Amino acid sequence: MLMVLIIIPLTAYGLELERIKTYFLDGDYKSAIMEGEKLMAQAEGPADLDELYYILGVSYLKDGNYLRASDIFEIILNELKDSSFKFEARLGLGDAYYLMGNYPKAEAHYREIIDKNRDSRMLGMVYYRLGQCGYKIGNIDKAKQYMELANADSAAGNIELGSSELCPPVANYYSVQVGAFTKNNNAVRMMEKLVLKGFSAYLETNDAAGIVTYRVKVGKFSLRREAEETVDKLAQDGYPARVYP
Repeated sequence: MLMVLIIIPLTAYGLELERIKTYFLDGDYKSAIMEGEKLMAQAEGPADLDELYYILGVSYLKDGNYLRASDIFEIILNELKDSSFKFEARLGLGDAYYLMGNYPKAEAHYREIIDKNRDSRMLGMVYYRLGQCGYKIGNIDKAKQYMELANADSAAGNIELGSSELCPPVANYYSVQVGAFTKNNNAVRMMEKLVLKGFSAYLETNDAAGIVTYRVKVGKFSLRREAEETVDKLAQDGYPARVYP
């Protein structure tokens, strides 16, 4: 019997991957997940399959499915030996455990990044996460030490704390996202319009899977109810928005 192996052409795969990236950039993580899972099931060894896995992992993380996210990051680390996303996957795995409340295991993964990437310019945000873990575990002295290292890295210009985090939920507040752009100018224009209307708008830069986005957000609220009230006010002015933890 003649066996036919169906392989998605690289060009078609690339187009599908770009579409999934667009869903991701728009914050439509459920669509990114649905289309990403389909593509992953059909693909037969494209060179950038690890990028698809990584986008899926981050999408699951942002969608709140931390267990599935951790599974995907484990695949990148253990099965995709030549992946260029090892650092990001280890960081995502630590974030998944942090968000599941398993702070000791999160700390262990963050520590492994430090041990294996001593020359990385991205270590500042790992120190920041380790500081967060220290506070959660109750080791305040260790937390302060890590925060000092993170702040030193930020002062040196290596990172911008708060804007370069993979997982915004670590920040422990609610914000309202009004838009996400790939061009800084577009984001600035929207932010300025919101400020003129009396909203406390600001920009956050996010770099995930090699994609830089400029997110327009409003407020930092300790209560979700307050953030939802702001969503309603924005809707009245014609701005669709959503709450982010």
